[in-house]
Amino acid sequence: MAQTDYKLNTIKAALITLHNNKLFEFMVIGVIILSSLLIGVKTYDIDPAYLTALQVMDLSVTVFFLIEIVIRFATTENKKKFFHNGWNVFDTIIVLVSIIPIDQSEYALLARLIRIFRVLRLISAIPELRKLVSALVKALPSMGYVLLLMFILFYMYAAVGSFIFEPINKELWGDIAIAMLTLFRVVTFEDWTDVMYETMKIYPWSWVYYLSFIFFNAFVFLNMMIGIVIDKMQAENNQELSEQDINLQDRLARIEQKLDNLKS
Repeated sequence: MAQTDYKLNTIKAALITLHNNKLFEFMVIGVIILSSLLIGVKTYDIDPAYLTALQVMDLSVTVFFLIEIVIRFATTENKKKFFHNGWNVFDTIIVLVSIIPIDQSEYALLARLIRIFRVLRLISAIPELRKLVSALVKALPSMGYVLLLMFILFYMYAAVGSFIFEPINKELWGDIAIAMLTLFRVVTFEDWTDVMYETMKIYPWSWVYYLSFIFFNAFVFLNMMIGIVIDKMQAENNQELSEQDINLQDRLARIEQKLDNLKS
């Protein structure tokens, strides 16, 4: 029994060493990139002679992802908390669906679409990208209020533009919906000066309308969104540092406990 536990602990230690190895991490990222390239290659007209090789490579990628998930699960101390991590759940779902043989069934299109999501595994494989996405998700509620304020401003400006500029160009200002699309063109700077100069021929003061709209939406609200994301990223960094401190304290406590046990 003791020998079996020793072997299991040895295997687990080896898996932990492999999982924490930077070379293995780079290998995982490389395989994810290879998987993405395989998806792109399949969108071209390929000689049937190469299809078998592509299928073998795709199968190899799927097997590698399965092994990587198993290693990650085996090296987790608390197995119950493994699926508390959203990225672990996402990766597991992608891998499990990839190994289901549905390529030749009526769900073949669904299988191809799910394989496209393998590209997103780059996010779960690179910690910096995980922090960025996590900060973006946490910023969505606050950004929602900014978007709501932007919509209100869009609506107001679109109504004013539709009432005043509709006789000049019905294609751009015919109703409030079309006017909002025109304002979206303006705020993205897509030939917006053509729109402005057209109305300035009739209303020379209309430049104030466009510049004020651009100032609020392209500068003020955009910078507000950037500030929200940066604030959430800073919070993510602080949370990560605090978690590292807690883990370090737990390790030190365990070491002290082991030393006390040895002394006694």
